[in-house]
Amino acid sequence: MSVTIEQLRQEGKKTGYPQFKSGQTVKVHYSVKEGDKERIQMFEGLIISVNGNKELSQSIVVRRVSDGHAVEQGFAIHSPNIQKIELIKEGKVRQSRIFYMRERSGKSARLKEKFYSDKEVKEMIEKNA
Repeated sequence: MSVTIEQLRQEGKKTGYPQFKSGQTVKVHYSVKEGDKERIQMFEGLIISVNGNKELSQSIVVRRVSDGHAVEQGFAIHSPNIQKIELIKEGKVRQSRIFYMRERSGKSARLKEKFYSDKEVKEMIEKNA
């Protein structure tokens, strides 16, 4: 019995995530190892780009502003370090990569928003599974 590369790729793929788009606000729970201790840390922010949609190497770049300082962090969706990704709300955007948000601050950095209930998020997950 031979195993193809595509079968191996499907084994490492996580399921149960909605489809990610730029403009969504997400909360990423990821594990951090410090010495011999391990803990789960959260990173909440706006998705400014999605790379490799529907592939094993899919990644997102999340931007958060706290105390006037912006922090961007990239996450590989199917990484074993990612524990959970929660979808909080979605903003209306017309571009797939919203790097223009880097220059914005204050009121100009707002997006028109749509909030999701738990029922809507479950429907989105079932649709993509």
